[in-house]
Amino acid sequence: MNKQPQLMDLSRMRDILTPHLAQISKNIFFNGELGMIHGDHTVFSLLMRHKPPFIINDHRFGMIINGEAHINFNLQDRHVTAGTLVYLGPGTIINPIRLSDDLRIFGIALFTDFPMPFAQGQMPSAFNGQVRDFQLPVGEAGISTARHILDTIWHIVHTEDYHRPTVTALVAALMHHYDHLFRLQTDIQAVSRSREQTIFDRFISLVNQYCCEHHQIGYYAERMCLTERYLTTVIRQTSGTTAKDWIDRALITRIKIELRHTDKPAAQIAEEMHFANPSFFSKYFHRLTGMTPLKYKNNS
Repeated sequence: MNKQPQLMDLSRMRDILTPHLAQISKNIFFNGELGMIHGDHTVFSLLMRHKPPFIINDHRFGMIINGEAHINFNLQDRHVTAGTLVYLGPGTIINPIRLSDDLRIFGIALFTDFPMPFAQGQMPSAFNGQVRDFQLPVGEAGISTARHILDTIWHIVHTEDYHRPTVTALVAALMHHYDHLFRLQTDIQAVSRSREQTIFDRFISLVNQYCCEHHQIGYYAERMCLTERYLTTVIRQTSGTTAKDWIDRALITRIKIELRHTDKPAAQIAEEMHFANPSFFSKYFHRLTGMTPLKYKNNS
C-alpha cells in the first residue's frame, strides 16, 4: 500500500509532534477534530524538518501576531508579517522557507472529522472553493476580533465540560469574520486590479487545480475563453515568466511529492500525471531537474 506522508493531516502531525510534547504542550492542542496553536511557532519549525512542501486536506485559519515568515503557498511566494490573517483550504501546497525567531502565531485547524457549522453549499463565499488560500493584512480591530474568538475556543477546549456545539458556533463566527474581511479586500482590489492581473490570478488558480491532467497552455486558454497567444503574452508581461514555465513548475512540484513520499513506481506516476509513456515522463523530469526520477527518489 502506498503511503503519502506528504499529506500533513492530523495523523501525520501527531507522529511528528508527539516526541516534543513536553516542549510545546503549553502552546498546542489536539483532539480528533481540531488542532490549535496559541502564540508560538515551534510547531512550524518542527514540521519544516520533515522535507516540505506539504499538502493539507482541511481548513486552517491563523493570524500573525508578531514577527514575519516567508512561505510559498500554491506556487506563490508570500511574505507575511504581523497583522496578517491567513486562510489555507483543502488542497493547499505549503512550502515554508524562512520563519523569524520572534514569530508568534495563533490559529486553528479544522480536521476532516470536525463538524463544520455550515451545510454543503452554504459555506461563506470565501470558503466555497473559489480560492484555495488567502493572506489578509488587516487593521488592529480585525486581528483583535479574530484573537478574541480563538482565545475563547482555546479556553473551552481546555475545560472539563468541553461543549462541542459552542466550539462549532465560535468557528462559524471566526469564518464569518474572515469572510467579511476577505470580501472587503476583494472589493477594493477589484477596483484597482488590472485585467491582466485578473487573468494571471485566474490562470494560476487553474494551473494549481489541473496541472496533473493538463500540461498544455491551450487547455487553460480555452477554459478562460482566450486565445493561446494572448494568454501567453499576458502571463509573461504580468509575471516575467512564461505560462509554460508556470505549468511546468506546478507539475514538477507534484511529481517530486509523489516520488519523495510514496512507493509508487515512476510508470504509475507517469500514468496518473497523464504522460504519454514512462520514457517521455523520465525525459521531461530530467530536462527540468537535471536528474532522472529514480535518482531524485533515491536522493530524497
